[in-house]
Amino acid sequence: MALSKNARKVLKVMARRGAPEVLFALGRGPSRFSDLQAVLLLSPRTLAERLREFHALGFVERRAFPEVPPRVEYTLTAKGKRVLEFFRDLEAILDAQEVKR
Repeated sequence: MALSKNARKVLKVMARRGAPEVLFALGRGPSRFSDLQAVLLLSPRTLAERLREFHALGFVERRAFPEVPPRVEYTLTAKGKRVLEFFRDLEAILDAQEVKR
């Protein structure tokens, strides 16, 4: 059984620099760009690319507030939370295998 085109697309994005870290950081709750950048220590370009890719996949919601100065928050969608849970489960499986060796 081969992976679907969508599954391959998600795995390709998740393999990029900083992608898992961005997903896990957003799992803690809504965040602004500058907060994510400070925590993750990614370049602004890399962080913006990951957020754009996650938004295109439907994992992240971008909410712009009509304020001066502009304020934008990023949050995980239900789909993004499911993907995050999948990666947490994968991590638990891999950690359990390490202990058994």
